[in-house]
Amino acid sequence: MITALETTLGSAAASGGARVPLLVHRPPEPQGWIVWVHGGSWQHGSAAAWAPITSALAARSGWAVVSVEYRLAPEHRFPAAVLDVLAGLDWAEARAGGVLVAIGGDSAGGTIAASAALARRDTGERVPVQVLAYPPLDPVCARPSYRCEPDAFPNKSDLRTAWRLWLDGPGDPAILPTPLEARNLAGLAPVFLIVGGDDPVRDDVTAYADRLRDDGVPTGLRMLPGVEHADLLSPRSRVLPAVADVLSELTLDESSIETPERNLS
Repeated sequence: MITALETTLGSAAASGGARVPLLVHRPPEPQGWIVWVHGGSWQHGSAAAWAPITSALAARSGWAVVSVEYRLAPEHRFPAAVLDVLAGLDWAEARAGGVLVAIGGDSAGGTIAASAALARRDTGERVPVQVLAYPPLDPVCARPSYRCEPDAFPNKSDLRTAWRLWLDGPGDPAILPTPLEARNLAGLAPVFLIVGGDDPVRDDVTAYADRLRDDGVPTGLRMLPGVEHADLLSPRSRVLPAVADVLSELTLDESSIETPERNLS
């Protein structure tokens, strides 16, 4: 556990001239940098509200964490949030000093992070490693896990409404809102996925893991028994140490990244 964190504010410039505030937690000698995208159904949350989580992640992992204050729906529709996160990723890479820069997020933030990584692949830029906590990935919410526990959060109806509020707009044909819409996922950097066994989005996450493996992308999937959605917000979170463990296992040499066997179950 690292206690001497420097927390500062920064900002990046997204396409169209929008300024993107960043909250940065930096250990004295970061082992890597991760651009983190908070959850909140694409409509809620902030870097400040998630600061206890992102600072704890930096302290546990020894990584610098750059938390992105992306534009929220419904005022700002897709792909505004993805563009803001891409700007944050550019900002972090310019300051990382050669160590690994990854991208991650929880819930809707994980969806945005996955979309940003795919956009990087499609433009031929450096593709970041993904570390995603329970991202919903299907706007229709059609998989069986959404019907297993009708009272579980998020319920299918509310999540479908949240998707619609984010996606109803002109969109961008060059950016996909979810990697499950991609024809092929080959060319992505390694992806690490963490989800609870009682989370309604778990079938989305396992479907993404299956697609990644089928397309030859190194993939780690960790299913945590008894864990529900939004676990990072819990004082007794089991997802937070799991994310920190993944970061601790990543090497500084991106070309030698492996997915440890214990993360594949």
